[in-house]
Amino acid sequence: MTRRVSVSVVGATGYAGGELIRLLAAHPNIEIASLHARDRQDEPLANTFPSLAPLHLSVTGGEPETGVDVAFLALPGGQSASLAVRLATQGTTVIDIGSDLRLRDPAQYPTWYGFDHPEPDALAQAVYGLTEQVRNRLPGAKLISNPGCYPTAALLALAPLAANGAMTGHVTVDAKSGVSGAGRGVGTDYLFTELEGGTKAYGLGGHRHLPEIEQGLREAGAAEPSVSFVPHLVPQVRGLLATCHVELSPEVASDQVQSLLREAYEGEPFVHVVDAPPSTKLTWGTNHAFLHAAPVGEHRAVVLAVIDNMGKGAAGQAIQNMNVALGLPETAGLDELAVYP
Repeated sequence: MTRRVSVSVVGATGYAGGELIRLLAAHPNIEIASLHARDRQDEPLANTFPSLAPLHLSVTGGEPETGVDVAFLALPGGQSASLAVRLATQGTTVIDIGSDLRLRDPAQYPTWYGFDHPEPDALAQAVYGLTEQVRNRLPGAKLISNPGCYPTAALLALAPLAANGAMTGHVTVDAKSGVSGAGRGVGTDYLFTELEGGTKAYGLGGHRHLPEIEQGLREAGAAEPSVSFVPHLVPQVRGLLATCHVELSPEVASDQVQSLLREAYEGEPFVHVVDAPPSTKLTWGTNHAFLHAAPVGEHRAVVLAVIDNMGKGAAGQAIQNMNVALGLPETAGLDELAVYP
């Protein structure tokens, strides 16, 4: 008999919530128990996402009921930590797609997110769910923090180098994302008339994903990572490209980096090291990531990582983490290939 898992999604009317629902609906083990969003009361999901009308689901307010197996929280910063702790204490496996459990140090939250963390003890308990790096820590975990989309791409590219002592000096992460990464909030910067035909940098003074990237590199083995990170919005809906410029240690030649990546991700179901620079189009609608490294001189390299910011960068990775945490097949519900072209 197929194991059945009851799931609730909180923040079901945002882009990440909608993508979660789309993927969960095709998962062989999942029963969607409830969908929640602020200021909604038994409203058809199709009112927000007409593409999901065939599911005949409704959205309501409030919180998931006690006893639900898994709760995905797709809420703005500062809104999920207390709910996550409350649900986990009741026995629910909680996967926070937001930012509230990503940084280990609560003192960083006022600086990077503008609020004092309401549950500082939870930061030490939560598993930072970059699945390929922490697979052995996920089984049985009750608090899982889904990485941000930019850190996911950057760390997939750089963590194997940090683990092998191949990084030295400064790292520059030049990253570009489709506008869906900004969420559904309407603002002038995200209008078609502002975005079409252009590319725009933002967060130049220090983006909130910077400390998350540095934290991930330290945990992978880099002693004192020095990172410059500049994100950009590009006029496309989905897809994220991280171009990482790396200074290598004297013991590592630049033409060895591609081999280090292949060794690190051999057998991984969702991370693929390819022979040519990949396009974000390869990831559209999937949980797959594609990496490529190119030498630049003797001891420098450029490492590229592409993901779907809504897939491996959000909903897909959240489901991958759930699968591992619950002992389900890791690829369950995530075996879609990209829509191409």
